[in-house]
Amino acid sequence: MRGILPGPATVTQADLDYEGSVTIDSNLLRAADILPYEKVAVWNVTRGTRLETYALEGDAGSGVICINGAAAHLNKPGDLVILATFAEVEAHEAANWKPTVVFVDEKNRIVPGRTEEIPGPARRVA
Repeated sequence: MRGILPGPATVTQADLDYEGSVTIDSNLLRAADILPYEKVAVWNVTRGTRLETYALEGDAGSGVICINGAAAHLNKPGDLVILATFAEVEAHEAANWKPTVVFVDEKNRIVPGRTEEIPGPARRVA
Protein backbone atom coordinates (compact mmCIF):
# COMPACT_ATOMS: atom_id res chain seq x y z
CA MET A 1 0.00 0.00 0.00
CA ARG A 2 1.42 3.38 -0.96
CA GLY A 3 -0.97 5.91 0.57
CA ILE A 4 -4.04 5.45 2.70
CA LEU A 5 -6.70 7.57 4.39
CA PRO A 6 -7.99 5.03 6.93
CA GLY A 7 -9.77 7.81 8.90
CA PRO A 8 -12.34 6.80 7.90
CA ALA A 9 -13.08 9.83 5.74
CA THR A 10 -16.63 11.11 5.30
CA VAL A 11 -18.20 11.29 1.86
CA THR A 12 -19.31 14.91 1.38
CA GLN A 13 -20.89 14.57 -2.07
CA ALA A 14 -21.94 11.96 -4.62
CA ASP A 15 -22.32 13.10 -8.23
CA LEU A 16 -23.96 10.69 -10.67
CA ASP A 17 -23.58 13.16 -13.54
CA TYR A 18 -19.83 12.73 -13.88
CA GLU A 19 -17.92 10.03 -15.75
CA GLY A 20 -16.17 8.59 -12.71
CA SER A 21 -13.49 9.22 -10.07
CA VAL A 22 -13.28 10.46 -6.51
CA THR A 23 -12.56 14.14 -5.85
CA ILE A 24 -10.33 14.51 -2.79
CA ASP A 25 -9.25 17.68 -0.96
CA SER A 26 -5.78 18.46 -2.37
CA ASN A 27 -4.36 18.77 1.15
CA LEU A 28 -5.36 15.16 1.79
CA LEU A 29 -3.98 14.03 -1.57
CA ARG A 30 -0.57 15.52 -0.77
CA ALA A 31 -0.52 14.26 2.81
CA ALA A 32 -1.38 10.70 1.71
CA ASP A 33 0.99 10.81 -1.27
CA ILE A 34 -1.87 10.21 -3.74
CA LEU A 35 -1.43 11.68 -7.21
CA PRO A 36 -4.21 13.11 -9.39
CA TYR A 37 -5.48 10.37 -11.75
CA GLU A 38 -3.87 7.65 -9.62
CA LYS A 39 -5.95 4.50 -9.11
CA VAL A 40 -7.70 4.59 -5.73
CA ALA A 41 -9.55 1.86 -3.84
CA VAL A 42 -12.69 3.12 -2.07
CA TRP A 43 -13.80 0.88 0.80
CA ASN A 44 -17.15 1.98 2.19
CA VAL A 45 -17.27 1.26 5.93
CA THR A 46 -20.95 2.24 6.14
CA ARG A 47 -22.30 0.03 3.32
CA GLY A 48 -19.59 -2.60 2.91
CA THR A 49 -19.05 -1.82 -0.76
CA ARG A 50 -15.65 -1.71 -2.47
CA LEU A 51 -14.63 -0.21 -5.77
CA GLU A 52 -11.69 1.18 -7.69
CA THR A 53 -11.58 4.53 -9.44
CA TYR A 54 -9.10 7.37 -9.87
CA ALA A 55 -8.33 10.49 -7.86
CA LEU A 56 -9.16 14.05 -8.86
CA GLU A 57 -7.83 17.07 -6.98
CA GLY A 58 -10.39 19.03 -4.96
CA ASP A 59 -10.10 22.46 -3.37
CA ALA A 60 -7.48 22.67 -0.62
CA GLY A 61 -9.00 22.82 2.86
CA SER A 62 -12.50 21.99 1.62
CA GLY A 63 -12.58 18.51 3.15
CA VAL A 64 -14.23 17.28 -0.05
CA ILE A 65 -14.56 13.57 -0.67
CA CYS A 66 -16.91 13.43 -3.66
CA ILE A 67 -17.69 10.09 -5.27
CA ASN A 68 -18.38 10.66 -8.95
CA GLY A 69 -20.18 8.73 -11.67
CA ALA A 70 -21.67 5.25 -11.29
CA ALA A 71 -19.84 4.81 -7.96
CA ALA A 72 -22.23 7.39 -6.52
CA HIS A 73 -24.82 4.58 -6.43
CA LEU A 74 -22.64 2.84 -3.82
CA ASN A 75 -21.47 5.85 -1.76
CA LYS A 76 -23.70 8.57 -0.34
CA PRO A 77 -22.95 11.78 1.58
CA GLY A 78 -22.30 10.90 5.21
CA ASP A 79 -20.92 7.43 4.43
CA LEU A 80 -17.55 6.62 5.96
CA VAL A 81 -14.88 5.44 3.52
CA ILE A 82 -11.27 4.33 3.52
CA LEU A 83 -9.26 5.44 0.48
CA ALA A 84 -6.09 3.57 -0.50
CA THR A 85 -3.52 3.39 -3.26
CA PHE A 86 -0.98 0.63 -3.80
CA ALA A 87 2.62 0.28 -4.92
CA GLU A 88 4.57 -2.65 -6.29
CA VAL A 89 7.96 -3.11 -4.66
CA GLU A 90 10.73 -5.68 -4.92
CA ALA A 91 10.71 -8.47 -2.31
CA HIS A 92 13.74 -7.04 -0.50
CA GLU A 93 11.93 -3.67 -0.17
CA ALA A 94 8.66 -5.18 1.06
CA ALA A 95 10.05 -6.21 4.46
CA ASN A 96 10.62 -2.57 5.40
CA TRP A 97 7.80 -0.99 3.40
CA LYS A 98 5.46 1.38 5.22
CA PRO A 99 2.60 3.18 3.54
CA THR A 100 1.87 6.85 4.06
CA VAL A 101 -1.06 6.83 6.49
CA VAL A 102 -3.26 9.89 7.08
CA PHE A 103 -6.06 9.89 9.64
CA VAL A 104 -8.87 12.42 9.40
CA ASP A 105 -11.62 13.65 11.70
CA GLU A 106 -15.37 13.85 10.96
CA LYS A 107 -14.80 16.93 8.76
CA ASN A 108 -11.96 15.28 6.79
CA ARG A 109 -9.32 17.39 8.50
CA ILE A 110 -5.96 15.74 9.13
CA VAL A 111 -5.51 14.41 12.67
CA PRO A 112 -1.96 15.44 13.61
CA GLY A 113 0.40 12.97 15.25
CA ARG A 114 -1.35 9.76 14.26
CA THR A 115 0.44 7.98 11.42
CA GLU A 116 0.15 4.25 12.06
CA GLU A 117 -2.72 1.82 11.94
CA ILE A 118 -3.35 -0.44 14.92
CA PRO A 119 -4.29 -4.03 13.97
CA GLY A 120 -7.87 -4.98 14.90
CA PRO A 121 -7.26 -7.22 17.92
CA ALA A 122 -4.84 -4.70 19.46
CA ARG A 123 -7.19 -1.77 18.92
CA ARG A 124 -9.33 -0.78 21.85
CA VAL A 125 -12.33 1.41 21.01
CA ALA A 126 -13.65 3.45 23.92
